[in-house]
Amino acid sequence: MKAESQPLAPPGADRAAGRAAGAVLRGLWVPAGVLAAVGAAFAYVAAVDPNEPGHYPVCPLFRVTGLYCPGCGGLRSAHAFAHGDLATALTDNALAVAGFLGLAVLWTVWVVRAVRGRPMRIALGTVQLWSMGTLTLVFTVVRNLPFGGWLHP
Repeated sequence: MKAESQPLAPPGADRAAGRAAGAVLRGLWVPAGVLAAVGAAFAYVAAVDPNEPGHYPVCPLFRVTGLYCPGCGGLRSAHAFAHGDLATALTDNALAVAGFLGLAVLWTVWVVRAVRGRPMRIALGTVQLWSMGTLTLVFTVVRNLPFGGWLHP
């Protein structure tokens, strides 16, 4: 039997593969740093319960006017989310939970694009920006109306 010979790799192929792997790792530094920062923030909020008074400041808008801003209940929501209590997280601030999940998806897309050597681009058009702003405004108004009590933190 004759042994099949493998074609020889072109000279410098190993170096090129090493450079490509290095480029992928360099592309992952920023997403890894963002993950570490967000993970540290969630770990802190998970450890220091915002439901106990005195740990975090009161929302200035709520303190002055008694109105809930779109972020009111966000820390309590993050605390419940970090503990795996999705129902309580949604009750505290449904918009924040949607934001947590949306940012997780966005981060995952960022990592996949970095591994493939492609830049991360977020090109939101006018329609998307107005839609997000309108959703936030409607959420804020409804949670402050008498029938929107189910959206109170």
